[in-house]
Amino acid sequence: MNLYVGNLSYQVTDDELRAAFEAFGEVSSAKVIRDRDTGRSKGFGFVEMPVDSEGEEAIRQMDNADLGGRNIKVN
Repeated sequence: MNLYVGNLSYQVTDDELRAAFEAFGEVSSAKVIRDRDTGRSKGFGFVEMPVDSEGEEAIRQMDNADLGGRNIKVN
């Protein structure tokens, strides 16, 4: 299951994103999308979770949760 994570703080790293979602199960990848020219975060990313039920639980618990000082959107 591929999860979109929006409204990320520009300081959140791939590792922090992964750690936040590992509480719900296995994370096969976590990537903050960055501007190719500046390297600055675009404020969103994607988390891949191989087990759908764990991904659905992560959506329920993490949507509108605080991560890095901002309420993130997960779907």
